[in-house]
Amino acid sequence: MLKLLLWLILLVLCWPLALLALIAYPFVWLLLLPLRLIGIVFSGVFELLRAIITLPARVLSGGPGQASQ
Repeated sequence: MLKLLLWLILLVLCWPLALLALIAYPFVWLLLLPLRLIGIVFSGVFELLRAIITLPARVLSGGPGQASQ
């Protein structure tokens, strides 16, 4: 909603720039899509490494969901 209001203000103040932003937005989104996918992959890799590194401590401490005896 905020983006729409900002775009409407830009449309009132400088309509050619607002139309250029409206046309350029899909192209910018397509250009940034590979970077977003790389970010998702790196996040998954770091979560996997964190799980592997903390596995011995979780096993020795009983881990979540284990009933304490």
